[in-house]
Amino acid sequence: MRFRFCGDLDCPDWVLAEISTLAKISSVKMKLLCVQVLKDLLGEAIDYDKVSKLTADAKFESGDIKASVAVLTFIFTSAAKHDVDSESLSSELQQLGLPKEHTTGLCKSYEDKHIALQEKLRESSLRLGRLEAVSWRVDYTLSSSELQEVNEPTVQLCLQTEGAETGNTETTIVSVSADKFRVLLTELKQAQAMMNALQ
Repeated sequence: MRFRFCGDLDCPDWVLAEISTLAKISSVKMKLLCVQVLKDLLGEAIDYDKVSKLTADAKFESGDIKASVAVLTFIFTSAAKHDVDSESLSSELQQLGLPKEHTTGLCKSYEDKHIALQEKLRESSLRLGRLEAVSWRVDYTLSSSELQEVNEPTVQLCLQTEGAETGNTETTIVSVSADKFRVLLTELKQAQAMMNALQ
């Protein structure tokens, strides 16, 4: 069966297994647990002491607590990523076996933070470094024979990039054969043409 919050794919087996774990806590504590997970997803620190207290009645061990946080994190991020509305999410989670009272609390929390969560995911996605400089040189290696015959040249590229996360300059040196360089150059030109067509 396919689910919208899973990107129109089957629900992962581990999520199915952990939904039964979530059903062991009360619906009120489920909603409070959702609030903690959403705080974590939006950049605030999760209060693990509070999470432990919320799950104490259900006699959760540390593995159950981590699994519960992981499955709620997956549900919220996946639903936001695929822009699933709270009604559809509620219906799908009930089909997976989560009680209606639990889905109501979960989906209310999701609905309240849906836009903020999508914005946070958008900010943290596809963080690429910036290319600062490119230099290159061609190296010819002479063979050790008496004829001093020239072998195939190699191209050495030196790429300086600014890291997306750190902002530090990083240098990467790549050596490729002339044939591989021709292929790389052709593919880069094709990519540039495709990017220009999109503008």
